[in-house]
Amino acid sequence: MRNASSSAAGETGRIALVALFVTALVTAQLTAAKLLALPLPVTLPVVDASVLVPGAALAYALTFFASDCYSELYGRRAAQAMVNVAFVMNFVLLALVWGTILAPAANAEFAAQFRAVLGPSTNIVAGSLLAYLVSQNWDVVAFHRLRELTDGRHLWLRNVGSTATSQAIDTVIFVGVAFWVAPRVLGVGEALPTTVLVSLIVGQYLLKLLIALVDTPFVYAVVGFVRSRTASTPDLTFADGE
Repeated sequence: MRNASSSAAGETGRIALVALFVTALVTAQLTAAKLLALPLPVTLPVVDASVLVPGAALAYALTFFASDCYSELYGRRAAQAMVNVAFVMNFVLLALVWGTILAPAANAEFAAQFRAVLGPSTNIVAGSLLAYLVSQNWDVVAFHRLRELTDGRHLWLRNVGSTATSQAIDTVIFVGVAFWVAPRVLGVGEALPTTVLVSLIVGQYLLKLLIALVDTPFVYAVVGFVRSRTASTPDLTFADGE
């Protein structure tokens, strides 16, 4: 009976982490188009008195938290499978959203507002998807490389190290593609000046790095909780440093 209960707890933990990952990812995709200006208590070089970030910053940061927990518990291959399947689900999301947008509407005025809110620009979509594919896979690889180098010790180091590097890659690719490359290549919108691009990159990265530092205790808590509930179940598969 105890083994059955532990097995159920392990499967619940796995499903919960996948659900958190996908929910955060979908939320990020739907909120990315809104740019936020977060005021700072002091004026900093490059970013000045406020940090410019997309509305998806917090939701997207949660995907790295979920993938790090999943990597630690279930291994690199399982985490990469989750990341790549979720990438394909992005296109399912876009197809469903645009299918609803293009369908005949009973209220034309509301339909226009619906499109303005849920119809992210081609530039934003291109930047976010490319950034996601590269950075999330790098996060998994870096996490397990650090795990090997530390012989499975120092979870805080691989959580912060993998997220810090992957978020840097993600930020540069997203801002560069969405606000500079795509406008020039696709001819949609105008490319932002270099000073604004740098400000966006620095501001977003500082926020993401802060979130990575703050979420470390929660990674320990989630991993410890799942392992404590499944310690007596030999048939569950956890990360083995692969």
